[in-house]
Amino acid sequence: MCGIVGYIGNRQASTILLDGLRRLEYRGYDSAGVALCGASGLHIVKKAGRIDNLRQAVDDAKPEGTMGISHTRWATHGPATDENAHPHPDQGGKLVLVHNGVIENYQSLRDQLAAKGHTFHSQTDTEVLSHLVGTYFDESTEKDGAQRLVNAVKSALARVKGTYGIAVMHADLPGVIVGARLGSPLIIGLGKNEHFLASDVAAVVNHTRDVVYLNDYDIVTITKDSYDVQSHQGTPAEVKVSRVEFSADDAEKGDFPHYMLKEIYEQPQSLRNAMRGRLSRDECTAVLGGLNMSPRELAQIDRIILAGCGTAYHAAMVGEYLIETLARVPTEVEIASEFRYRNVPANKNTLQFVMSQSGETIDTLAAMREGQRKGIRCLGIVNTVGSTIARESDGGVYIHAGPEIGVAATKTFTSQVTILTLLSLLLGRIHHLSSVDGLEMIDQLEALPDKIVTILKQADKIKTIAEKHAHAEGMLFMGRQANYPVALEGALKMKEISYIYASGHPSAELKHGVIALVKPDMPSVFIAPDDAVFDKNVSNIEEVLARKGPVIAVTTEGRTELERLTQDVIYVPDCPSYLTPILNVIPLQLLSYYTAVARGCDVDKPRNLAKSVTVE
Repeated sequence: MCGIVGYIGNRQASTILLDGLRRLEYRGYDSAGVALCGASGLHIVKKAGRIDNLRQAVDDAKPEGTMGISHTRWATHGPATDENAHPHPDQGGKLVLVHNGVIENYQSLRDQLAAKGHTFHSQTDTEVLSHLVGTYFDESTEKDGAQRLVNAVKSALARVKGTYGIAVMHADLPGVIVGARLGSPLIIGLGKNEHFLASDVAAVVNHTRDVVYLNDYDIVTITKDSYDVQSHQGTPAEVKVSRVEFSADDAEKGDFPHYMLKEIYEQPQSLRNAMRGRLSRDECTAVLGGLNMSPRELAQIDRIILAGCGTAYHAAMVGEYLIETLARVPTEVEIASEFRYRNVPANKNTLQFVMSQSGETIDTLAAMREGQRKGIRCLGIVNTVGSTIARESDGGVYIHAGPEIGVAATKTFTSQVTILTLLSLLLGRIHHLSSVDGLEMIDQLEALPDKIVTILKQADKIKTIAEKHAHAEGMLFMGRQANYPVALEGALKMKEISYIYASGHPSAELKHGVIALVKPDMPSVFIAPDDAVFDKNVSNIEEVLARKGPVIAVTTEGRTELERLTQDVIYVPDCPSYLTPILNVIPLQLLSYYTAVARGCDVDKPRNLAKSVTVE
């Protein structure tokens, strides 16, 4: 969940490292630090708080060097302080290390090192790792300096339990940086007379779009002119150079005040990207070649498991409704973090999909590996090309949403649901949907982007509603059928960025306990499209209003009768019920965004959260 940037070349490293950290701040913003290696040795600058604090400290210290490593932290061990910020030196002060992940046995290692006279200055697990690597380096008799550092890293990592993505450098080796990964992403950026290490391609895309995604247990050595990747056994690792799809400009806010708002407005295009080349009017179906499965193989599937965390889990819940309704294939949804610890029954005709924006979510990756251990064919639905899930899965689908920097997921949710709709169309056509049904679905899918545009035109109205309720004590979100997970997603967005306590519920469950929370300062957001349960939702709205609870309603254009019940009505274009989740979530994203802005919250950097969850 932290961000790592390393650089070695001919340019001054501090500017490059700070720019990389700025681009990775969504991965952690509790504290940050840089270490540079120059003619006068190592220079370490660390500051608690945002990157701007570090930038000011670097401007004051003016460290020089054409090689360096840096880090932006999401705290796991110890609070956000200058001392706990990375990089961390070893006992002798010549070796420095940055780390993403968790060293689970750090306390026992710390006790062993302390018994040998080591002094620690932080509460972190990372400082223990830096001391351990430094100890092995100092004890080594290897003549080759670079290999000596590689051997020290390998020896130290052999003793740790947990996950890591690390970058290490030593004052006595001014031309070498060593990196390694297990469970936490790390990439090499390839430049001319310079190379980079980073936990995310966003950090280096301003300098190069040619990258190498490291695999678990890989150890890399970079100089300004070369890179070498070994497996932990010391043998050459398989290396593939990939081209980053997006540019540096794609990862900037442009004219928008926040990344989240920009990404909400990008959804018409992100949906087009998700569908591009995947709808066949000739065959009246979806084309998902990345599944690596023939129609005959797909026809034999009798059970589907969808696994994800957070927003991806909510998208999977929509997918369960879609697949069972349109394809009539039994489907269940698993929270990825729970799946790995369960003993889920499966047979040869079970198909598992794991869903993750980053493709690096550690719980989702573990769920995929658990499924594969059980002999299940596991496919990925991810956004990041070259991610670990994309590489290790048995196939899958990229959502092609482009970079999502805002911590609160928006466009990736609608893109994931769109991919699940395409999957439902494909499976439905295999099982029972007619060609006429298939063409009707294609028409409706292709109309979605323009319908989202009409919703976005109501932003000012939604802003007014948000400001009206911005200081509510809490919010309840209600929906039925496929819109129940949309209620959960709306509540999650509200919690994440406005810090208002919010909860999502099936509308019909109102009378089974939730109604006890209804009161004048507890607005209820009802998702009530024009569908088979519209009248039921209206009855639930009446029950809330009878108890003086404010209501915000999201409904279909033309259902104006809700205006007699509440002034706060948001209209979405008409569409088939199975597509309503994609449209209905847009007003909820805007509602949470404008509520957070009205409350003065830091929308793109909500407290305690980071974008990519790579630790358990």
